[in-house]
Amino acid sequence: MTSAEKPGWRNRIVGHGEENPEQLLANPLNWRIQPQNQQDALGAVLDDVGWVHTVIVNQRTGFVVDGHLRVAMAISHGDEAIPVTYVDLSEEEEALVLVSLDPLGALATADSESLSEKSSCQLPDSSHWSTLASWLKKSRRVVSPGCS
Repeated sequence: MTSAEKPGWRNRIVGHGEENPEQLLANPLNWRIQPQNQQDALGAVLDDVGWVHTVIVNQRTGFVVDGHLRVAMAISHGDEAIPVTYVDLSEEEEALVLVSLDPLGALATADSESLSEKSSCQLPDSSHWSTLASWLKKSRRVVSPGCS
């Protein structure tokens, strides 16, 4: 098979919408625990910027596949609707996606020089942003001379 004949990856996204976060079902296979510092950092981003990433829900099972913390925080915040992307996955595919999304993202490394050039590390002045910047530096995800 030539590259011109090679089929593309299947698009499993079947829709977008908004849902009341209280109606979304936490996935019983979710293996992630979000510590307070992650909650604080996400809260700071949501407060300063708002929603820029949807929660992923499997239309077949009704379970959240990605975004458990965002759902919990939206409930605590009193949000009546949050952005959702619906996917169509078998239970086996759902389990694979659930265990792979965060670890795959964690494999990425930071180009600290590029980050420094592009952002000049200008984070808003708040304790939550400081906590996030410190964690990034300590975890070596971002090590930039311009960041504290």
